[in-house]
Amino acid sequence: MNEKKLELISNEVEETPENVQDKIKKKSRLYNRLFFKVYLNYALMVLLFAIVLGSVFLQLSEKATKNNLRQQLFSQAKVIAKRYNEFVINEEKNSLDYLELLREVGVIAEDIWVLSNPNASAPMNSEITTMPLQAVSREYQEVYLGAFAGEDTYRSSYSKTYGFDTISVGVPVRGVNGEVCGAILLNTKVERQTESIRDTKSMIFLSAIVSLIVSFIVAILFARQLVRPISKMRQTALLLAEKKYESKTGIDRKDEIGDLARTIDFLTDKLMENEVVRKNLDQMRMDFFANVSHELRTPITVVRAYTESLVDGVIEEESTKQQCYEKMLLECKSMERLVGDLLILAKMQNPDFVIEKEPVNLTQVFEDILKTVRTMGTDKHISVCLDNDHNVQLMYGDYDRLRQMFLVICDNAIKFSKEDSTIYISITRGEKLRISIRDEGTGIEKEELSSIFDKFYKSKLRQNAKGSGLGLAIARQIALKHGGTIEVFSTISVGTEFVFSFDYITEEELEQR
Repeated sequence: MNEKKLELISNEVEETPENVQDKIKKKSRLYNRLFFKVYLNYALMVLLFAIVLGSVFLQLSEKATKNNLRQQLFSQAKVIAKRYNEFVINEEKNSLDYLELLREVGVIAEDIWVLSNPNASAPMNSEITTMPLQAVSREYQEVYLGAFAGEDTYRSSYSKTYGFDTISVGVPVRGVNGEVCGAILLNTKVERQTESIRDTKSMIFLSAIVSLIVSFIVAILFARQLVRPISKMRQTALLLAEKKYESKTGIDRKDEIGDLARTIDFLTDKLMENEVVRKNLDQMRMDFFANVSHELRTPITVVRAYTESLVDGVIEEESTKQQCYEKMLLECKSMERLVGDLLILAKMQNPDFVIEKEPVNLTQVFEDILKTVRTMGTDKHISVCLDNDHNVQLMYGDYDRLRQMFLVICDNAIKFSKEDSTIYISITRGEKLRISIRDEGTGIEKEELSSIFDKFYKSKLRQNAKGSGLGLAIARQIALKHGGTIEVFSTISVGTEFVFSFDYITEEELEQR
C-alpha cells in the first residue's frame, strides 16, 4: 500500500510540461476537438432550423394547395351550373355531350355529378342528370344538401367510395323561376397536393444537405480562426511553465480572445518581474547570511582568542587580563546589539506585526532625544539646534519606537559630522507633520543613496567601520509601520538631510475622540 502511494507521489512530482502536452494530445480525440463541437452545434442548429422551417412550409403549402384546388373546382362548377341553367330553361337534351366535352378539354375533376333536387317544385329533368340521388354515397350528403339549399359547399376528407383523399364542391343549379332544381358536384383526388408536398420534402431535404455541407466549410474557417490563437496561447502557457518568461502570444485581436491573449502577455511580464524580484530576494538572503556570519565571526574569533590565551596561561599579568576581560565584554555587547537589531528588524518586517499606537507628543520625544544627542556630540563639540513651530506636535505612534528611529538618524549625523559643526532639527506642520534632521557632515555619494536603507549596508568611510549596517533599515521600517515616509537629500562635503512625513492630529481632534 505504501509502495503504491510512493509511486503515485513520484508520478506527480515528475510531471513536466512535456508530460502535460502528451496528456493533452491523448485527450484530444475528435469528439473533444473544438472544431468538432463548433461544427456539431452549427449543424444541429441548421438541421433544427430546416425541420422547423420545412414543417411550417409544408403546412402552408398544403393549405395553399387545397385552397387553390378548391377555388378551381368552384370556378369550374359554377361555369357548368350556369350552362345547365341554360339547359333547364331551354329544355335542351345534349347535356351529357357537354360533360363529355368538358372531360376532353381537361376539367380537373375526376367525376362530374349532376343531381336533381327532389324537393324543388320543378326538379331537373332526369335525362340531363348523370346519376340518381339515391346512388350518391351518404358521405357526400352534406355537400349536395348544401347545394340544394342554394349555397356553395365544400368537403375535403378521405373518401370510402374512392379509397383516397378527395375534394368535393357543390354548386346549385337554378331553374326558370330561380328555384334550385339541382346541383353540380365535382370530385377530384388530392394527388396534386401530395405531389407538391413530396416535391417540397425533397427540396427541404436537399437544402438541409447543402446547408450541412456549407456549415462544414464555415465551421472549418470559423474553428481555424478560433483554435489558432488558442493553440498559440497554450504553447505560450507551456513555455511559461518551463520558466521561459520572455515568451509572448503575439496575438492582436479586438475580441475576448484578444483580451485573454493580452492578459497572458501581462502575466508573462509579471512573472518576469517576479522572477527578477525572486532572484534579488535570493541574493539578498545569501548576502544577509553572509553578512550575519561575517559580523558574528569577528567578535567570536576575538572572544575565542582571548579565552584561549587566558585558559592556556599565556597572559599572566593582572592588568593585561583585565584588558582581555574588557575586550571580551565589549565584543559580547557588540554581538548582543547585533542580535537585538536583527530581532527588531525581523519583527518590523513581519506584515502581521502591529505597533500599538497612542497619542504621542513629538516635542517631548525630541526633548528626550536632545539630552542624549548633546551628550554624544560632546567629544566632537557638535551642537544641536531644534526649531519647532508648535509646542504640541501630536501623532499616533509608539513613543519608544519613534525615539529609537530619530535617535538612529541623530547618531549617524554625529558620526559623520565634522568637529565644531551643528545638527539642525526642524518640526513643522503643514498638510503633514514634517521632521527634518540635517547635518554638516561628509555627505553620501549619489549612487549610494538608493542602498543606504538595505540591511548590512555600510559605507566605506572609517566612521562606519564599527556599525552593523542595520540602523537605517530599522528606522525605515519604523517609519513605514507608522504610516510615514522617509527621504534622504545629500551633497558631498556639505551635509545630509533626512526628512520624515507623518499624519498628525490636532488638540481639538484629540479632545473630540
